[in-house]
Order: sequence, then structure tokens, then C-alpha cells
Amino acid sequence: MKSYTRTVPAPGEPERLGLETIGVPEGSPIELEVRLESVTEGIYVSGTAHASLEGECARCLDPLTDEITVELAELFAYPDSVTDETTDADELPRVGDDQVDVEQIVRDALVLDLPLSPLCRPDCPGLCVECGEKWADLAPDHGHETLDPRWAALRERLPAD
Repeated sequence: MKSYTRTVPAPGEPERLGLETIGVPEGSPIELEVRLESVTEGIYVSGTAHASLEGECARCLDPLTDEITVELAELFAYPDSVTDETTDADELPRVGDDQVDVEQIVRDALVLDLPLSPLCRPDCPGLCVECGEKWADLAPDHGHETLDPRWAALRERLPAD
């Protein structure tokens, strides 16, 4: 068994780690702590990946920052092992030239753990659908009167009070 600690820069476009609303900024450090264990059928890689995130709130569109730590766990099959022979090439990664490439398992773990609708805070009220202003900045009595056009003629005949 061997343990490694590495810091690698996050890739930029088009290999960016993230979604449209949130992701790991290009060039920011991704901290990896991995343990490689030799097992009968290959090399078992386990550990964690930690990165900073930047994005925008899905409700109010304010910029936000966060951090993410994900668990890594993957078996890399030895060439000509039973696992190698009984699995498709895209099912499990393979050991190649006595090395394992953890890029894809780090990418998969990070991107799959990102929130689909990131929020600046759990109780973010979002934006007013009428005027587009942030509810957090508006007065509690904020509202927009919408009059059904079918009642418009009647409103003209009634007093304003």
C-alpha cells in the first residue's frame, strides 16, 4: 500500500469541472489524498479530493463560493486479469504501464457531487417574478397588482377607494 498527497490545478475549458451554474474555477488547486492498494485483480484506489467552487445562486443569481470534498474509490484492473477479461473496456479503468490515471475518477466524483441548483443560503427567497428584483432587498409589502383584462371596464366605473 502507498499513500500520496498531491495538489493539481483544475482544468479550464472545454474540460472544466462543473456545471453551468457552479464549478471548480480554472487553475484553482484540487487537493488529492489517495491510497493505492495492491489487490488480486488490480490496484484499488481510495481517498478524497477537495476543491473550491464558484458559481451563482439558482434563485437570486448572486455569485457564490463553496468548497467540496468527495470520496474516491475505484478498482483499476491489471491487464490479463480475470476482471480485465470479464468486463468491458469502459466498465473499469485499467492499469497501464504500471500506472493508474485518476483524472477520470476525480472528475466523475466532483461533478456528480455538485448541487444542481446551488443556493447562496438555504432560505434564499429568489427574485420577484414581476420586476426581477431580489426579494431579500424588497419591502415586506412588495407586490404587483395584476388586473384581469375582463374586469378592466368594471374598474373604470367603480370608485378608486
